[in-house]
Amino acid sequence: MPFHEKLNDYMEKTVKIEEYNPDWVSEFQLEKARIMEVLKNDSLCVEHIGSTSIKGLGAKPILDIMACVHHLAEADMFIEPLKSIGYEFVLHKEFPERLFFRKGQWRAGTHHLHIYKYGSEQWKNQLSFRDYLRSYPDIRSQYQELKLSLVQKHPADIVGYTKAKAPFILSVIELANAENDKNYNCQERLKGGFHEKGRSRTI
Repeated sequence: MPFHEKLNDYMEKTVKIEEYNPDWVSEFQLEKARIMEVLKNDSLCVEHIGSTSIKGLGAKPILDIMACVHHLAEADMFIEPLKSIGYEFVLHKEFPERLFFRKGQWRAGTHHLHIYKYGSEQWKNQLSFRDYLRSYPDIRSQYQELKLSLVQKHPADIVGYTKAKAPFILSVIELANAENDKNYNCQERLKGGFHEKGRSRTI
């Protein structure tokens, strides 16, 4: 069953975490192609982010997609083309650094498209969090356990569930940024064989 049809019955009245589905990767690639085609921009940078982008991690069955522009004002011209493939622009004044588009009904979205300025802190943080969990299975497992426990605490409160995850996410981003800084400053040592990937860590 196509991803968007499968999710027609998914409503955020309850918080539902599904087991990792490898089809999420191929569904992202298909959606990326649709976005790039309708925006007529072959050079547009589009990334798969969020839990569905991390192999082995359970997730709410919603594809999170991130695209970048040099200036956010450029993305205003995306509103109508994206509307033609089902994306609705949703104004979030509390997040001025991001343009947000939802595919699917309110509180029942199947795809979320986030547009950031290329190289911005928000852009970097999204990639840092994703890549860190991809690289460190122990941290990924901790996140999985946290999400499952929070589902029990907030079974019908998506806002409460999301807020409760925030401290963990921020901690991971801090770890990732610290590692990136260290790697940048220790390139010669890294070339000499220094390798930290796979070490056990706890947040």
